[in-house]
Amino acid sequence: MTTDKHDAARAALEAALAPTSGDPSGPAPAWSDPRLGTSGPDWARGPAGTDGAAPEEAPGRRPTGRASGRTTGQSRRTAGPASGESTDGRRRSRGSRRASATPGDPEQDLRARDTEADPYDVARQIVLRQLAMAPRSRQQLADKLRQRNCPDDVATAVLDRMTEVGLVDDAAYAQMLVRSKQAERGLARRALAQELRTKGIDPELAAETLDDIDEGTERARARQLVDKKLRTMHGLGVEVQTRRLAGMLARKGYSSGMSYAVIRDAIADSEEYLTD
Repeated sequence: MTTDKHDAARAALEAALAPTSGDPSGPAPAWSDPRLGTSGPDWARGPAGTDGAAPEEAPGRRPTGRASGRTTGQSRRTAGPASGESTDGRRRSRGSRRASATPGDPEQDLRARDTEADPYDVARQIVLRQLAMAPRSRQQLADKLRQRNCPDDVATAVLDRMTEVGLVDDAAYAQMLVRSKQAERGLARRALAQELRTKGIDPELAAETLDDIDEGTERARARQLVDKKLRTMHGLGVEVQTRRLAGMLARKGYSSGMSYAVIRDAIADSEEYLTD
């Protein structure tokens, strides 16, 4: 009885293994059961090439796609290149997608673009940036280039070229400075000469510029300053008023002779001292 069971089991095993031996007449494989479908489970189809399909994943492994139940048309949207990727497949850098900021220091931009920037180009950018902020004399620009460690020969060449094209003009700068200081602060010739000297204007050019100042215009400006100051000094004695007004005019560069003459006339015309 036991022998019969062993024989039956051996026969069943040989029947199951019959398809692998190449016998076409053998019984159908176990996965041809109608309940499993005509082709059986995907993972049991055998190696690639036996039925013209690529090998599938083994059982127990997670599918690599998002949802294994999706159809081919639904698995992925048809779209253009991914964000950050150009049409030729190369990926763009993050910085290329950002809008560039307001340029900072031109000198830093040049050094960032080229580790060995042209010193003449760097010097030109420094000069143009200084002139864009405010008018400058040639000496002021030369001092700024020296602070930036620009070689003297490079600075001279760049400033000579800027002078040729009219971007650096000490004569025009001196006239502009004199007019602005006269209008804003009421400075006289002596104080204006100091201002021009501080800005690095050549002494001869400064003298020519100051020669254009009319003495009558300067005296009229001094009288305006004194009249304005007198309106805040009511109740003070004449000596106190005279001393304070003379000090104010001296700080603005007026000579003592012109100062006392203007102060005397202004006090005499003041309503405070007019008699009925």
